Amino acid sequence: MSLGRHKIIFEGAELAGKSYLMSQIFAHVEPKYNSGGHILDGCHWFNLDVGLYGTALGNKVLYRYMDLLEDLKDTNVMVEKFHITETVYQKIYNNQDFDFSKIESRLKKLDTKIIMVTFDEDEELIAKRLADRLKLYPHYSRIAQTPRDYIRQQQMYLVALSKSHLEHLVVNASRLPNPIIVDDILKFLKEK
Repeated sequence: MSLGRHKIIFEGAELAGKSYLMSQIFAHVEPKYNSGGHILDGCHWFNLDVGLYGTALGNKVLYRYMDLLEDLKDTNVMVEKFHITETVYQKIYNNQDFDFSKIESRLKKLDTKIIMVTFDEDEELIAKRLADRLKLYPHYSRIAQTPRDYIRQQQMYLVALSKSHLEHLVVNASRLPNPIIVDDILKFLKEK
């Protein structure tokens, strides 16, 4: 097994397509760095967003996962939503600003990269994605928003990203599947 050292954060508004793109990157990175055993140890994938960011626990959880990322410094790790999400959610739900500079200085030492997943500001596209999500996860109806709200959320993500000092790539995932985006991400990671 070659040692991987990717630290990749996938950020973006809800319904952007992060999970799908992560699955495509995982399918490339994990087998390449796998130890050859019966465990998928070539890349670790953390989804950190279920009910924590934007709450009183968000900051605490963020720092605990930061400790874990540092412990896993010699492995590949992909994270679905991290400090940019905490920033956006704290603003949306609590009207509070979150200073992520301390987290970013630690992330920078790990050579962490951000993939910002976006979509066209097309309310019909977002309504279709929302309908698909509700079919898969009916409980999501408790927090579902209007397409316009997801567009505003995306705009907040892009503003927060503009304050980041980490290397990043912005991709438009309005059309999925899209092998071109996957190739762009792999090239950005120097995996292709």
